[in-house]
Amino acid sequence: MNHPVGQVSALLCAIVWAAALVLFKQSGRHVPPLALNLFKNTVGLVLLAVSVPIELALRGQTLADLAAIGWPDHALLILSGVIGLAIADTIFFRALNVIGVGLVVIVDCSYTPFVVLSAWMLLSERLEPLHYLGAALVVGSLLLVARHKAPEGRTRGQVLAGVGLATLAMACMAVAITAVKPILESTPLTWATAVRLAGGNLFLLLYALLGRGWRENFAVFRPSPAWRYALPGAILGTYVSLVLWVAGFKYTHATVAAVLNQTSVIFASVLAAIFLREHFGGRKVTALVIAFGGVLLVVLAEPLMLWLRAAWPAGG
Repeated sequence: MNHPVGQVSALLCAIVWAAALVLFKQSGRHVPPLALNLFKNTVGLVLLAVSVPIELALRGQTLADLAAIGWPDHALLILSGVIGLAIADTIFFRALNVIGVGLVVIVDCSYTPFVVLSAWMLLSERLEPLHYLGAALVVGSLLLVARHKAPEGRTRGQVLAGVGLATLAMACMAVAITAVKPILESTPLTWATAVRLAGGNLFLLLYALLGRGWRENFAVFRPSPAWRYALPGAILGTYVSLVLWVAGFKYTHATVAAVLNQTSVIFASVLAAIFLREHFGGRKVTALVIAFGGVLLVVLAEPLMLWLRAAWPAGG
């Protein structure tokens, strides 16, 4: 399916996620990554609990109709949430605290090549030579950003570790969402989002309870000055952007949704420079241009290859 609703949703997701990143960066100064992830997911679940009945009513369905989805699909949605929302987001917040918004959004560009690779592995989608070239450009941008001047108070080693963590988070997110794309196409949007989020949050809850310093993980739920950034960040970053993100994958091609999501690097870089006063020097601009060029090449690979084959047919 390639519907304009999916494309608009994916683009709006990029804008909302960019704003949420700035809020999460501010929140990370006061809230540990695991606690922040648990908090944002809980806020998202509360909002989705209200949204699911509304969507079902608009579709002329009831909660009883959800039983037709089946446990295997529910189990895969839950596993997707554990990998893509619990594990990946916690790793991502750690990377965000280490290297900041400006660098993390460049690493974020690795998300699209990971989606394309996942679609090839899990959905048997074909890869063209230009896919590999685009991925190589993204990898090149990561190598360039790894040589970027370390943020204040960080060492070169910490920057490399932060880039590695952010890349791992992108891989987890891409695999998790691509694996459930066939299920998303036949499942109510808010319900699929809620099941993924519930699975991820249950995993986080158990980990937070069994791990050390569990009181610190739950302290974020007490109203505090940290809510000034954490609460709006949770609403935008978990509820609004997550629903738009899933909608993009549901109503348009995975690669199209991925590249529109990827425009968040532009919005986030500008917002980080304005509100967080993060350095936006030549090396970062160059890495951003190379990375986004690679993303465009990945998305446009198929039509470009069709054009090349038509223009220069084999043996012609």
